[in-house]
Amino acid sequence: MPDTKTVLAGLFAGGPDLGVTSVADGAVVQLRAPDGRPLVSVEAPLLIQVPGEARRLLGPDAVAPDGPYWWTEARASTTVEESERLAGSFAGRVAAVLGGTVWPPEAAHTEVVPLTSEAATAAAAPEATPPAVDILTDKAAVVIQDRRPVVAMNTWLADALRTAAAGDRALQIVTPPGTGLTLPTRGALHGRPNRWVVQDPDCGYYDGLSGARLHWRDGHFTPVPSPDGEARIADAYRPSAPPAPAERQLALSLRTTHPADENLLLGRALEASWRALTGAPPAGWSTAEPISLPWSPRRLTELARARAQRSAPTWLTAIGAPDRPAIATTHVSHTPAGIEEHITLTLGYAPDEATPLETLAPLAELLAAEHGLTSMLTTLRPARRDLTVPPRFEAPPLPLTFTLGPDAVTGIGLAHAEQPRADAHPLRLGPPTRPALHYALGDGTDPQAWARFERLRAHLATARAGR
Repeated sequence: MPDTKTVLAGLFAGGPDLGVTSVADGAVVQLRAPDGRPLVSVEAPLLIQVPGEARRLLGPDAVAPDGPYWWTEARASTTVEESERLAGSFAGRVAAVLGGTVWPPEAAHTEVVPLTSEAATAAAAPEATPPAVDILTDKAAVVIQDRRPVVAMNTWLADALRTAAAGDRALQIVTPPGTGLTLPTRGALHGRPNRWVVQDPDCGYYDGLSGARLHWRDGHFTPVPSPDGEARIADAYRPSAPPAPAERQLALSLRTTHPADENLLLGRALEASWRALTGAPPAGWSTAEPISLPWSPRRLTELARARAQRSAPTWLTAIGAPDRPAIATTHVSHTPAGIEEHITLTLGYAPDEATPLETLAPLAELLAAEHGLTSMLTTLRPARRDLTVPPRFEAPPLPLTFTLGPDAVTGIGLAHAEQPRADAHPLRLGPPTRPALHYALGDGTDPQAWARFERLRAHLATARAGR
């Protein structure tokens, strides 16, 4: 583990005139210019006990040991030219002393990096600026990620997201066109005002999730206006060639509800789904990426219980083994109905790998009988097996099945829920007196499946409205 003495020796890369301070309740150490401007921010070491995380987030050439290792990130300020070399010198010095590895490899060195007089007298950043934020305005917190192949929802980014939300600002992540997002990061950016801003050398800025061309105006990135009021789509976002043989992503979006019991063990529905679809439990979990902890429903339950005592919800991510791409996010909250888990599990498949669609009905029955299932929607889409999100158009998912748990069926009324339309007749799962209902919507290739699902939702809502 990088100890305090070694970290301070690494931070001496800028010479004796720079200052060192801690922020984020001691979780981040910063190297600062004489006027207080942050130059390099160093996160507290994280023990990674889950295989494959370095390659998943840093690329196939990333070097990491097979066993547990310490992950320490050093982030350079983008506003001072010398900051990147300072971060590289810090990383190189720590690796030289402790025998570690630096990514990217070419960044590592052990030279002293003096500041120019211009950098040493630059205006200090506001004290309230989170370490990950490069530009903070009244409308946006802008994070520039110009080196990572994949932008993960790490603690830096999570802190920036919380700060932006608390200040009624948008979180806007700026990347080059070769960078992707992890699914947890895409989920965090979903919907306005947050954006993924891609800086393309040929067509300028565009939104990596919608394709809308963007420009910087009034303190944030916003769509370029057009005469007809429609969004202008960047050419770089459009598909450039017919799709290759499809890699696919199978996604399950499910909600469970449990009584607020002291013996409750969370994560069991997610583990049951993982085992049914992959034959193994999740490999690890964490509240941010990289995923650091071995899978343990007991430990995640303890975390959720501790946060519930502070009236705070819990957000966590789980990951699968490197040879079977799967990732899930779970949001745990205490509601009048009990303890609710909102889970999204996504699995990636190569063209020559079978998608286990035949498993969905038995899994739905298991979740309804043993894990408090309220509802589950499954979808299929052509998308990357490695579960990263590119800054280009991807076909939307298509519904496969929808399941209502026993309590939801009782609330709607079995007779009403069982007879929605001829094209969505459900399968009963479980005991006849208290069944779950499982609706087949499509095979993952029929665009009409969404219309079928919307008609089903409308039918079920009429029963709720009448009660």
